[in-house]
Amino acid sequence: MTCCEGWTSCNGFSLLVLLLLGVTLNAIPVIVSAVDEGQNQNPISCFEWWFPGIIGAGLMVIPATVMSLAARKRACCNNKTGMFFSSLCSVITILGAAYCMLVSVQALSEGPLICNSQGNSTSSCEFSLGNFSDIHAESFNLQWYFNDSCIPIPPRDVHESTSAPTTSNDTMASNWRKYSLHFSSKEDKHRTIHFTVFSGLLLVGILEILFGLSQIVIGFLGCLCGVSKRRSRIV
Repeated sequence: MTCCEGWTSCNGFSLLVLLLLGVTLNAIPVIVSAVDEGQNQNPISCFEWWFPGIIGAGLMVIPATVMSLAARKRACCNNKTGMFFSSLCSVITILGAAYCMLVSVQALSEGPLICNSQGNSTSSCEFSLGNFSDIHAESFNLQWYFNDSCIPIPPRDVHESTSAPTTSNDTMASNWRKYSLHFSSKEDKHRTIHFTVFSGLLLVGILEILFGLSQIVIGFLGCLCGVSKRRSRIV
């Protein structure tokens, strides 16, 4: 096995692991919502239904994964045409991974539905690619996760606005709650699952883009320089 084939085989195994991880992460909030609510009437967020891990980081990665793993068996990838075709399939991988990243960034920016003032319901979900243009760096602060609560508080009466000053002990207790993972309430459960799932999908998308670019480079090198010849069979 030449350097080109070995690198391609390594890319194939890496993409296979990332593919399975992306599908699993995407399925977690869907399964949790189905188990808790029964009919997904109150999902954790809208973004798992865009299927960034199942379609973007999953189905669109399969062609490049299959072609890359074929190099280990010295099959269709063990020739210049096959190496070139693996590079073309990697372009599809990069597009799928980019889609997974965009959805994940948007999901992390907005937070779960329970933090939305419109209510924790699929009726507030808007499935439009125009939503990606609403991502701004200044709004990406993850305050919905690090604050004590992300549920919008109704405005109080003017006479009730006066409250006792915050002490140092209250601040320390607040900071402890911020950085501790717990499922003490439905809100904490949804926030933790949402943050974990889409942070993982964002990392999966980044890694798939890197492996896709790597396969494009090694595919063209294998196409230009050639790969090892098949060993003759001894009868």
